[in-house]
Amino acid sequence: MNDRDSKSAIIIGASSGIGRALAAILSLDGYRIGVVARRTDLLAQLRAELTGPCVIKTVDVAQPELAMPLVRELIEELGDVELFIVSAGTGFENAALAWEPERDTIAVNVLGFAAMVNVAVAHLEKRGSGHLVGISSLAALRGIGGAPAYAASKAFVSNYLQGLRYRVKKLKLPIVVTDVQPGFVDTRMAAGDFWMASPQKAARQIAVAIRAGKQHLYVTRRWRLVAWLMKIGP
Repeated sequence: MNDRDSKSAIIIGASSGIGRALAAILSLDGYRIGVVARRTDLLAQLRAELTGPCVIKTVDVAQPELAMPLVRELIEELGDVELFIVSAGTGFENAALAWEPERDTIAVNVLGFAAMVNVAVAHLEKRGSGHLVGISSLAALRGIGGAPAYAASKAFVSNYLQGLRYRVKKLKLPIVVTDVQPGFVDTRMAAGDFWMASPQKAARQIAVAIRAGKQHLYVTRRWRLVAWLMKIGP
């Protein structure tokens, strides 16, 4: 599997939601897929549903020192990877500010995200080109009183991606860094039903943005208005 002419992608956080839906779309688009998540059974189910080649890897991104070498192994198994999508994330309503939900959110959305992106960027810089996609959130734009760690962690995701975009530009490498900021998507973490999109609809819009090499995307696109209001509001 080392033919540089064939397309390959790794999706981290592929067992459910947007990541799972993207795996189905990219497989139909002709990608060889590497899928990463904590639950092996869900990854095996996904592999059975995909139309093209798929390699699964059981990884807990909340344990970065264990997760990073496993993703490097997956890159070696695929032979070459041009597209990385980091969709793994978690979040909790936590008005009581209990420590455990805050800790778990930071472990996945900050430490886990940074670790997975570190592996991805190292590979893309070595190969000299490629595409990194991070799934952030509209919550990155403002703090949320009932879920402070979630909003703060997504702000980290968006700012980290921006920093990496500056980095590869300075290195003059043709690596696209895409920040996806969804509104409400029908997943376990959804906190409302206003303009709720299905994971499949969100994934279709993200796939279009990937093909176009876009650097930023609101999902669905109508959330651009809400984002603008959030940015100018007090």
